[in-house]
Amino acid sequence: MTATTNSFPSGRVVLIGGGPGAWDLITIRGMRALQAADVILTDHLGPSGDLEKLCDVASKEVIDVAKLPYGKQVAQRKTNELLVEHARAGKNVVRLKGGDPFVFGRGFEEVQACAQAGVPCEVIPGVTSAVSVPALAGIPVTQRGLVHSFTVVSGHLPPGHTKSLVDWQALATSGGTISVIMGVKNVRPISEALISGGLAAETPAAVIQEGTTDRERVFRCQLASLAETFERERITSPAVYIIGEVAGLA
Repeated sequence: MTATTNSFPSGRVVLIGGGPGAWDLITIRGMRALQAADVILTDHLGPSGDLEKLCDVASKEVIDVAKLPYGKQVAQRKTNELLVEHARAGKNVVRLKGGDPFVFGRGFEEVQACAQAGVPCEVIPGVTSAVSVPALAGIPVTQRGLVHSFTVVSGHLPPGHTKSLVDWQALATSGGTISVIMGVKNVRPISEALISGGLAAETPAAVIQEGTTDRERVFRCQLASLAETFERERITSPAVYIIGEVAGLA
């Protein structure tokens, strides 16, 4: 049997979870992959603004493919094309994403694109903001004797949206902690849906904006006043909010 060979030089893609924001919360393996990269495709989240602390940026080609909430959007198809194009040119390509690439990060779509193109792709997991941001703010998502489960939810679509895959009523009665990411715009309908589903209005809640960075802000309240807290404090993305008894722990 004759082995098949690629018609392009040996390049590869490394998909890295950059962590929740602070540059030193990326994994050691992720940092080493950045140092070995020829091309880095960055997001607006994670340590993209502090690349110079992780590698010699001057020796890399850095490409911004960020998808800003309700702002600039680089199409996923274009990102996939860039990964394949540079890898086929024989380059070591890093796709640096915020958090973990497989937690609402479209990471698997990029893995699939590489596989379809015959490009080797390695995944380096990252620390997701859904648990690390509240942890650094002193809020555990689980606590012995209090709560034994937690759910990470994307809030980019409001309850009732035709494309939403979240059962908000089931979450309201789950008894576990709810960690919402990408939900700034929809905090009011989410809060209302949880209360309508049976979750007590006085359930403790907390919001952490730009967690793990020097711009971090933390506010604690109750579920009923969560939306008002966002409005009063002018909370913007990125922010994580936690709903459940753990948010009331001192």
